[in-house]
Amino acid sequence: MRDVLLAAVAGFGTGLSLIVAIGAQNAFVLRQGIRRDAVPAVVAICAASDAVLIALGVGGVGALVLAFPTVLTVAGVAGGVFLLCYGFLAARRAFRPSAMNISMGISTAPGTHRVVLTCLALTWLNPHVYLDTVLLLGTVAAHRGDLRWAFGAGAALASLCWFAALGFGARLLTGFFARPSSWRVLDALVAATMVTIGVTLVTGAG
Repeated sequence: MRDVLLAAVAGFGTGLSLIVAIGAQNAFVLRQGIRRDAVPAVVAICAASDAVLIALGVGGVGALVLAFPTVLTVAGVAGGVFLLCYGFLAARRAFRPSAMNISMGISTAPGTHRVVLTCLALTWLNPHVYLDTVLLLGTVAAHRGDLRWAFGAGAALASLCWFAALGFGARLLTGFFARPSSWRVLDALVAATMVTIGVTLVTGAG
């Protein structure tokens, strides 16, 4: 039991170190959290997606991905184009900022559908996600032998904790984002992040 716990703790720490970084997915979750827009759905999608990818990595799918690098190339181009489009929209919002509506609640169905599709695209069209979860975590977990699933469970728990904290904790910044100028700064940062990653993915895939 002690070895299982240690493996899980190691997985938690390793997973957290990979997830806690400024990226397209985290920027999106932060923005949705501040807007209080479909946060439970966004957190669930990000955490569940990571859990699936981590399980695939622990199960040995990483070797299959390495055998077919074209998969990452295609995902890189598609994801890069998507991020560039999203970055353009964020940049446009930065020039037309609006104040936070304090009474804003969870989105109605049409808006939620768009948020869900965007979240899925940001997650599954980003090759960095596969590199971090399927390949890197899968490789580290493989060295744990029979304890690799405990390691993977710890990494999946880290993902859940991080996205829950980021999504639901972002509402603490609501007062700050009651000013249009604050949204201008956030959307400018989101745009810069998305465009930078998008260009990197497209040029790297080419």
